[in-house]
Amino acid sequence: MSLKPLGLLVALGLLGGCASQDGFHYVPPPQTLIAPEAASGWIDKPGWQGRDFMVAAANPLAVDAGYQIIKAGGSAVDAAIAVQLVLTLVEPQSSGIGGGSLMLVWDGKQVAAVDGRETAPAAATDQLFMKEGKPMAFYEGVVGGRSVGAPGTVRALALAHERYGKLPWATLFEPAITLAEQGFVISPRLATLLAKDPYLAGDPDARAYFYQADGTPKTAGTRLTNPALARVLRTLASDGPDAFYRGPLAEAMVAKVHAHPTNPGVLSAADLASYRAKLRDGLCFDYRQSEICGFPTPSSGTIALGQIFGMLESRDMAALKPVQGEQGQLAASSEAIHLYSEAARLAFADRNQYVADGDVVDVPVTGLLDKGYLAQRGHLIGNRSMGVAQPGNPPRALARGRDATPELPSTSHISIVDKSGMAVAMTSSIEDGFGSRLMVNGYLLNNQLTDFSFTSVDAAGLPVANRVEPGKRPRSSMSPLLVFDKQSKQLEMSLGSPGGSAIINYVGKALLGTQDWGLDLQQAINLPNFGSRNGPTELEQGRTPDAVVQGLKARGHEVLLNEQTSGLQGVQRHAGGWLGAADPRREGVARGE
Repeated sequence: MSLKPLGLLVALGLLGGCASQDGFHYVPPPQTLIAPEAASGWIDKPGWQGRDFMVAAANPLAVDAGYQIIKAGGSAVDAAIAVQLVLTLVEPQSSGIGGGSLMLVWDGKQVAAVDGRETAPAAATDQLFMKEGKPMAFYEGVVGGRSVGAPGTVRALALAHERYGKLPWATLFEPAITLAEQGFVISPRLATLLAKDPYLAGDPDARAYFYQADGTPKTAGTRLTNPALARVLRTLASDGPDAFYRGPLAEAMVAKVHAHPTNPGVLSAADLASYRAKLRDGLCFDYRQSEICGFPTPSSGTIALGQIFGMLESRDMAALKPVQGEQGQLAASSEAIHLYSEAARLAFADRNQYVADGDVVDVPVTGLLDKGYLAQRGHLIGNRSMGVAQPGNPPRALARGRDATPELPSTSHISIVDKSGMAVAMTSSIEDGFGSRLMVNGYLLNNQLTDFSFTSVDAAGLPVANRVEPGKRPRSSMSPLLVFDKQSKQLEMSLGSPGGSAIINYVGKALLGTQDWGLDLQQAINLPNFGSRNGPTELEQGRTPDAVVQGLKARGHEVLLNEQTSGLQGVQRHAGGWLGAADPRREGVARGE
């Protein structure tokens, strides 16, 4: 492993972890400062080899917790639960028990989708984010209680454990409880984001936890303990998930949401008590030699990727090999980016028009993935960029209004394969960085309701598919994937990323690299990011070769060079077992043996 730490090893003098009745004994690892996620942060990662199992996640402490759980005989799902609970503590800006998650599980027979997406409160109306007849500014909606949906992660973890767990539920909480009580080190990424966030200090609980007495944010290397979160986790470990959705913990959430001085929300105790995680079938599509399985609605990720790759199937993408950049790094060619970005434009146009929570809205999934329809859409891709694509008319689609959904990234991805071959791809989120900026009992509450369209009808008066409705799950771009070999039916890969609606293109890039260009997953993740969300063609600043930029401009692309801090994580089968891969743009690692 060639992770080059910043040289500050923080010895915590920890006394060892919790011991449980079943013999599991969590030992906190030594804590090292890891390189930042912000745009300045790039740490070359070679990939990690393992023969029997592999855990990949966004923070080394979380990965270590999952690793120890599998070593103790836990399943991939057990490990994912332990990882997510530690991420709640060490990566609070991205995901946690105050948010939602989408978990894919392969048990050797089928792909199940455990849906822990948040739901809109019963009192939420389609006017939730409207003010004087106009949509609110994004952060006006985000900061405060208005944006908080009923969190789903705890219910989803419990449902997955019920079906796939091997170790006792309480055991899986021990790493997070130990670290919360004994302390963990603020990573450079968390410190960077704290320093940049203008809203978090407005919450008294968050200010007391994340900031120093003089109001400046705590810095990288500071040791933090979180006794409030430890108490919550101890309660959930002993009393199960119901303790989160009913009683004092639920009441504290509701009180927090309603108490915001300028932007209170409508979440109620009944919304929490009635929340259910849902078990769904995975949604799969074919591409080349692979079957690619992901999440059905309320995620839009698999549908969009199915459309993009359905349109690219007829193109010889393998011939458009990556080119060498100025520093010798591989990058996609302008021809490959042109074809991919045009397909992505068409897919995003359809996504924005038709995709929402399929339990509430009639989403024409079969029509959107219909091979004839995609061939027809693919014919629209010419030699020059089409600029902004229009939505198509897929079979069996109802007329829908134009969408106005803002989506900002703050999310985390976990990929795990255990010793028995069970695999998990799980993406979880609190939506924006630090979510609603409301902290309660040591964790942050999501702002997931801003994943709905702020307007409910478009200019033509047509209803928007992803409008706010009571009990509805907001559309997500989270794209956890499990990839199988079409012939052997063997699992080949578990993959996903954070990044708001850009997730779709981050994951798309990794698929192109592995499916068409013969790259291993780590090499594919390392490629500069590219794609379009039906606006400009977005290229990764500082890493995309100038010749590629010029080649795209020559084809009429409006090019936007920007920071693209993807956080791709994955596990891929290789000759000796498993390759764990992590994005060099963030702090993630992988570990197995």
